[in-house]
Amino acid sequence: MTIDRRGLLAGVAAAGGALTLAMTDLWSGIAEAANDVEAFIKGPPVPDRPLTAISRHVFVIEAPDGFPTPENQGLMSNVTFVVGDKGVVVVDSGASVQIAEMAIRQLEAMTRKPVVGIVNTHYHGDHWLGNDAFVQKWGKDLPIWAMAGTRAAIAGATGTLWHDSMIKWTNQATLGTPIVPPNTDIEHGFEISLGDVTLRMHHYGRAHTPADIDVEVVEDGVCCVGDVLMDRRIANMDDGSYKGTFETIDKLTAAAKPKIWLPAHGKPGPGVAQWHRELFEGIWERCVEAVDKSIPLDRALAEVMKDPRVASRAAETKGFDRNIGKYVSLAYLEAEQAQF
Repeated sequence: MTIDRRGLLAGVAAAGGALTLAMTDLWSGIAEAANDVEAFIKGPPVPDRPLTAISRHVFVIEAPDGFPTPENQGLMSNVTFVVGDKGVVVVDSGASVQIAEMAIRQLEAMTRKPVVGIVNTHYHGDHWLGNDAFVQKWGKDLPIWAMAGTRAAIAGATGTLWHDSMIKWTNQATLGTPIVPPNTDIEHGFEISLGDVTLRMHHYGRAHTPADIDVEVVEDGVCCVGDVLMDRRIANMDDGSYKGTFETIDKLTAAAKPKIWLPAHGKPGPGVAQWHRELFEGIWERCVEAVDKSIPLDRALAEVMKDPRVASRAAETKGFDRNIGKYVSLAYLEAEQAQF
């Protein structure tokens, strides 16, 4: 049998075309299977938590714990809704898509008003990893407001780190949660009107993070403070400043005059700022004294624990024993830097 050159090339082309179609079908099948796997491995639903009225327009799903665990499925940060005539604004969307889906169920049991935007108070993952559930429900153009520094951190390595860490900390309960960064930058003084209620943004420099935003619900006298203040919990100060926290509390008190402080961790109330400030002042002032007296860092914790503002709060503060040494170290280092 004789095969000419033209016939050989035609045969090769036909075989190549068949191979291309086969590969296309293969990759299509792989992509479809990957989507099925993603749906299959999504973490379990989060049990419903009650939606509590804080004021006329403000409602909160309170987190039962201060730290993520497999048992709480990452529900460690309060999810807040501000409900007005023109719709609902979410302040911090929770630590997973499952938590946000639970929050949406609770919201829709109370009102059929749409969510018209989300405020992410800062870039720690328990405050924004729920964004996607609200976007899926109310559309990809839903405004997600945050400071520019918060948006950039979530869109970068910090966002990935928080996403992956939350999966690890919860033993994969948050699987299926995508990273959805804020899409609209805001600054100090920015306002959102819901008709009968106004949300006013406050930023006074580095406090819990360099890009915290605090949300004043003007007509209700409520101030949502993210993690700048906490109730019965020591705030993570890795990215923060003790001095900056005090300055923020002072300026926020003068500008907003809140009747109710609403932290992302713990219960809201009029005494949150005082409780948090006294604990931090006990840590900070003893560390400043230790630096002034050349007391070394390894002895600073003992000095701090002599302060009654700190010692009296040890039993009631979640995570105190695990974290007090670290946060004394951070205060000591900041006090050292303040000398220069």
